[in-house]
Amino acid sequence: MSDPRFGRTTPVPATAAADGERLQKVLAAAGLGSRRDCEQAIRAGRIRVNGRRVAALPCLVRPGQDLIELDGSVVGTGAGDSRARVEYLYLILNKPRGVITTARDPQGRPNVVAMVQPAIPSGSRVYPVGRLDADSSGLVLLTNDGELTWRLTHPSQEIRKEYLVTLQGRLTPEAIDLVRKGLYLAEPGAGGKTRRAHVEELRVLRQRKDRSQGDQSLVSVTLAEGQNREIRRLFARVGLKVRRLQRQAIGPVRLGQLPEGRFRRLTGAEIAALRRATGLDQGR
Repeated sequence: MSDPRFGRTTPVPATAAADGERLQKVLAAAGLGSRRDCEQAIRAGRIRVNGRRVAALPCLVRPGQDLIELDGSVVGTGAGDSRARVEYLYLILNKPRGVITTARDPQGRPNVVAMVQPAIPSGSRVYPVGRLDADSSGLVLLTNDGELTWRLTHPSQEIRKEYLVTLQGRLTPEAIDLVRKGLYLAEPGAGGKTRRAHVEELRVLRQRKDRSQGDQSLVSVTLAEGQNREIRRLFARVGLKVRRLQRQAIGPVRLGQLPEGRFRRLTGAEIAALRRATGLDQGR
C-alpha cells in the first residue's frame, strides 16, 4: 500500500523485502540508543517510516532514502561515511501567523517547507525542527540533518527556546511566581493525566494601560522543554490571554532582524554553535 504523502511503500516484513537494513539497526546507528531500546520504541508505536507507523518487526528500511521519524522528529540516518554523500541544508525562517509547521498538509494550508522551497536543490528536501503552532510567528529551523533535528527536539538535551509574548492584562507578581514555579497542565488525549509545566526564565519587558484595548504586558519567556501550546496554556491558568507569540531563538541561533516571511541559510558559525549545543562535536 502506498502513502500518498511520500509516494513510497509501507514498510514490509524483512522476509518479504528485497533489500534494506533492519530498522532497529539503523536507529541504533543514528545514536538513538541500543538495538533493544530502539526495538522498544518501535513496539511502542513511536516510529514512522515514510509517514506510516511501524506496527511490527521485522521491518527493512533504506537509509538515505526512507524518511524515518521518532515522535514526529526526523531521524538522521546519514551518520558516519554516508554524511559525505549528502548535501546538508540548514535554513532559518521567520514564520508568519497562519502558516503551519509541517512539510505537507492534506487541507492545503500554507506550510513552512513551501516557503523555503526556492532554497532547496532539486531532489533534496528539508523538514521543520519541532513545531510552532499556526497562531504563532517567528523562528523556525528547517534541515535534512535528522541527527541534529533529533538532538534539538529531544527533551533530554534541554535546548532553550526564547519567545516574545504579548499578554492581554497585567502580569502580577503572584502570577509571575506561579508561572515560574510551574503548574500542572492536562495532557491531550491522556484521560485526565496532567504534566507539570514551567518556564526557565520570565522577564517583564513592558506593561501599559490602554483604555480602549485594556492593559497589556510584554514579556520574554524561555523554555527548556515545551509541551503543546504550553505558553498559552500556562498564562491561561493565571487568567491572561496570549495576544501575540513570536519565537526569538532556538539554542544559540537567534531570529535577529530577519523580516517576517523571509528565510536564509544558517552561517557556518551558527551551524557549529548548534552542533556544540547538542553535543554532536564531542569526540569528533
